[in-house]
Amino acid sequence: MERTLKHPSNATARVNQPLWLRVYAALCGWQRNLRTRSQLARLDSRQLADAGITEAQRQVELAKPFWR
Repeated sequence: MERTLKHPSNATARVNQPLWLRVYAALCGWQRNLRTRSQLARLDSRQLADAGITEAQRQVELAKPFWR
């Protein structure tokens, strides 16, 4: 699963990007959410423990819509 850092300066830079690039970035983010949540759903209890994720945390993450 991927981890990304969000920098405050990126928010300003995003406003100046063309619309098509912002839409493309949103679609890529949504696809990443779908992929990583699918991977999270396949982890067994040992793998969750190794990652430091509880079953409750997993259920909260899996309940989110793909755009969040």
